[in-house]
Amino acid sequence: MTPQPPPAANPSRSPGLEAHPFGDSALMLGIADDDPEVRRTGARRLRDVLLEVRPYGVLNLVAGAESLLVEFDCLAVSHGQLAQTVRLAVAGLGLQDAGPALGARDFVVPMVVSDEFAPDLPGVAEELGLSQEATLEALTTSVLTINLLAAAMAPMMAGVQFPGQVSRCAEPRTDVAPGSVMVAGTSAIIQPFPGPTGWKVIGRTPLTVCDIREDPATSYRPGDRVTFKVIPESGWAELEGRFLRPVAPADQQEGGRRGSEA
Repeated sequence: MTPQPPPAANPSRSPGLEAHPFGDSALMLGIADDDPEVRRTGARRLRDVLLEVRPYGVLNLVAGAESLLVEFDCLAVSHGQLAQTVRLAVAGLGLQDAGPALGARDFVVPMVVSDEFAPDLPGVAEELGLSQEATLEALTTSVLTINLLAAAMAPMMAGVQFPGQVSRCAEPRTDVAPGSVMVAGTSAIIQPFPGPTGWKVIGRTPLTVCDIREDPATSYRPGDRVTFKVIPESGWAELEGRFLRPVAPADQQEGGRRGSEA
């Protein structure tokens, strides 16, 4: 019996990788896995791989929580050609987490957790089966990675070391103050401007995280690392309104104060 030749490789997919056309000039990439954390980590890694390889014709990368949108010049490259290039890049560099993204910077975000600024902290702690102090410790000892910039340039971060998933609000709030530090699942986000949310509020930073008077309006980008630091309410006035900036390594021991002033 003559053996049948193996089926031709599909250039739009390699093990663990999915690539789908998204309009005429974009490709949606993702990781085929049942574990959402694997999908999130893989999407971040895909972005790092493409930033390193910089495939011909690619114009822009738009990070999602579990996906990566690759915009390209459709006159320079096709969906299939780009998918093949991505497949080869992944085969060469791998999807394993290679550590911090190229050029990633560190941010330390001070936050106040008074009753007014952290209305959902007691409920989050109860849901996780922790004390409020232990809940905050889980947040402040976590090194979070910015996955994407959400609505109004809000930094959406993954990697909170909670022992379980935090649910969203049963009834979303219609107006949350800017600077609110919020959690859902094992992710965190900071509200840049007043607006609605279904995430649970467990603190507030006095810093301004998005300012249209600055160029660029935000100092952070996907791949950057964030840690939170609880400060007393008495420290609010000194930091209020200052623009969030990355900290130098020596500044991290000082809660990012000098970094916020830079």
